[in-house]
Amino acid sequence: MKKIILFFSLAQMLVLFGCSGGANNEQSAATGAAPAPVQTVGESMVLIETTLGNIKVKLYDSTPQHRDNFLKLAKEGYLDGTLFHRVIPGFMVQGGDPDSKTAKPGQPLGMGGPGYTIPAEIGARHYRGALSAARQSDEVNPEKRSSGSQFYIVQNGPVPQAQLDQIIQAKGLQYTPEERDYYLKVGGVPFLDGDYTVFGQVVEGLEVVDKIANAQRDPRDRPMQDISMKVKLIN
Repeated sequence: MKKIILFFSLAQMLVLFGCSGGANNEQSAATGAAPAPVQTVGESMVLIETTLGNIKVKLYDSTPQHRDNFLKLAKEGYLDGTLFHRVIPGFMVQGGDPDSKTAKPGQPLGMGGPGYTIPAEIGARHYRGALSAARQSDEVNPEKRSSGSQFYIVQNGPVPQAQLDQIIQAKGLQYTPEERDYYLKVGGVPFLDGDYTVFGQVVEGLEVVDKIANAQRDPRDRPMQDISMKVKLIN
């Protein structure tokens, strides 16, 4: 099985972000959870309890298939005991691989799932705190279908204006003034927009996301000390 990750190399990130900003400015990121602008959000709320603290997330009604699938996983306890198996400070934290429940130290992860994928529902932006679906690369997944269980939470802080302009030009993206302002002031990873499905937003616990992202990690970006989770529906 192909590894289910964000198929965007660190070399490509450096090309878009430059070597000294953007992807490495987590210290300047906001610690509060500002509501993402220009989003239609639902009332479904989930709590991701981790060994480093709790993260409260609101799910979007505008991505009903991803919303309903995540709620199903939460109700079944499917994600309970899984790890945040890939963390990159100034970028994101990734989890939801069922194989991580019984993983030994140093074991490669990122290939597990429930045996199905979800049709892409791309549209929402990758703001700081965005809950998004991981997936296989375009080469084997041209429809950009999402993993049935693996997800990531965006951790990156404010994006410098020059870098945002470069990303917009490189990808041919169009943003409203509010969306652009959000990236500049709060943060996110705009270079993933249009390629991955965002289906929720952290409303409490961004400081926990920061702790997870900055955990000591091995060469595969897996935390040296396991960071497990339990996901439950709270509304």
